[in-house]
Amino acid sequence: MNDAIPVTRTTDHGTAKLMPDVDRDRAWLLTVDGAPQSYVDLDEPGHLEFEYTRRLGHVLDVVAEPGRALDVVHLGGGALTLPRYLAETRPGSRQDVVEADQGLLELVTEHLPLPEGADIAPHAADARVWLEHAPAASADVLLADVFSGSRVPAHLTSVAYVREAARVLRGSGVYLANLPDAAPFAFLRSQLATLATAFEELVLIAEPGVLRGRRFGNAVLVAGHQPIDVAALTRLTAADVFPARVEHGTGLREFIGRARAVRDEDAVPSPEPPDGAFGIG
Repeated sequence: MNDAIPVTRTTDHGTAKLMPDVDRDRAWLLTVDGAPQSYVDLDEPGHLEFEYTRRLGHVLDVVAEPGRALDVVHLGGGALTLPRYLAETRPGSRQDVVEADQGLLELVTEHLPLPEGADIAPHAADARVWLEHAPAASADVLLADVFSGSRVPAHLTSVAYVREAARVLRGSGVYLANLPDAAPFAFLRSQLATLATAFEELVLIAEPGVLRGRRFGNAVLVAGHQPIDVAALTRLTAADVFPARVEHGTGLREFIGRARAVRDEDAVPSPEPPDGAFGIG
């Protein structure tokens, strides 16, 4: 039984709250302005609670042989859930975490200490600005999970941004993004079209009900220059407690349709989620 007490703090971009999970010792839920943002189990960093983090975890599991250390850049920090996951599953990985909200970073690192010996470097900075100053061909994985409130900022949706991401990745590198949308998927389609301007391989992972237009939800996009192990990814996502569909190839090209890549001057944030879409009971 977790008998820790909640912690609330006004940070640079909102009100953050750390709430202990009553069912798991040393496990915490982070909310920002009331919306669930991250979940961390300090005793079991390999445990991923949220659906979208589990799907990102599946991708991280198949991008290289099991256990191989990677150089990873995380755009968006939250409670540092996936950096902790990688430190557990791929020991020795070098990880940079870029989070615009310095107050949030301070709250998380103060109350949820990082695993001893983990090479995780937090940076308080705007994701695109940091990326523009990062060395070329310096990362194996670039993972984008950036939200301003409940929306992905517009300046992280354009061709210019995607080109910076491709520049920072090595030739065998993989780009991952967590993006929210609902039917008719104008935002998601445009983001796939934008990624296609810099990457040859594209994969979409989402819950079937979201893809059928039944509800607003998260989708995980994967992009790279080399083929992604779609078969392994499909097995992992289908067997998950929250099953998901993996789209690629012809099916994904049909999904993108005539969507156009996004220029900086046309960029808009991701759509506003409906009331209660990401709330907690």
